[in-house]
Amino acid sequence: EVQLVESGGGLVQPGGSLRLSCAASGFTFSSYLMTWVRQAPGKGLEWVSTITSDGSYISYADSVKGRFTISRDNAKNTLYLQMNSLKPEDTAVYYCENGVVRGQGTQVTVST
Repeated sequence: EVQLVESGGGLVQPGGSLRLSCAASGFTFSSYLMTWVRQAPGKGLEWVSTITSDGSYISYADSVKGRFTISRDNAKNTLYLQMNSLKPEDTAVYYCENGVVRGQGTQVTVST
């Protein structure tokens, strides 16, 4: 069974940092392009970042460029999202996906 399990979310003050993880199982993780998306309250899904299977190409949404860093460890079947300089508008449920399956998400709340 293909599974993606996100973790690392929480409540953080503006300007703070969080590191999200996405543990993958049930498929050949190292062969898949991986993506982070997010959904803010009352809004649709927003693409955040994508990384190719070998990590050689990375892209970011303009809204997070320079603040977020996507990475992966194919030996550990894990995808990461390092989020720095967080803003209230980053508040959302963050999901990882492999183009076929999306995880259950992890809540990130940026607030004083």
